[in-house]
Amino acid sequence: MKTASGAGRAGAKPPHKPRKRPLQARAKFTVAAIFGAFVRIWKARGWAEVTTRAVALEAGISVGALYEYFPGKQALLSGYLRHCIDALNETIEREVIEATGLHWRERVHKLVTLTLSMSNRELPYFDTEMLLLGYEVAELKHHRRIYLELNAAWLRAVAACADLPRPAPPELVRALFTACWGGRRYLLLVDPRRVTGGQWVTEMEQLCCAMLA
Repeated sequence: MKTASGAGRAGAKPPHKPRKRPLQARAKFTVAAIFGAFVRIWKARGWAEVTTRAVALEAGISVGALYEYFPGKQALLSGYLRHCIDALNETIEREVIEATGLHWRERVHKLVTLTLSMSNRELPYFDTEMLLLGYEVAELKHHRRIYLELNAAWLRAVAACADLPRPAPPELVRALFTACWGGRRYLLLVDPRRVTGGQWVTEMEQLCCAMLA
């Protein structure tokens, strides 16, 4: 059924989908400013107070400029969640996979800490409410794609550990990643302090090292 807003037109994107991803430097700067404003409002006043108008005002741009990328607050959240995963993948690639001169235990330490820690200032802000709302703005295929992307990053990271005592089977790496990533998501729901506190992250690092050794 067609709606007054035109959402029923063939080919029209749902309101929770970003319109486009920034490619040029100026567009990336604008979207970075939008995400920064979004997080500041989120942390100060919560999701209920996030509006496209408030974010545009905080970012110092027009609402029209914001709508070029995000047609609504759900689309903004969806784009931000994608940004979080992209940032995590890029950081793992740079600091774990491409890094040289690292002992395999140090490489695994960086991999596990980046993947699990919620207090890492190198990565975008993320919290429990974002995780919960993510199920409203992302489809199952999007969750599956994130899982596969991060699993592939773990496989490349462990493969970069040329000094491992023995080669790590892909099935083992997949099992360790699933345990870590699944545990992170579950703890964010029931006991987020264990993720931000660091002790659980240390325990999971020790588990991974023990299994890989």
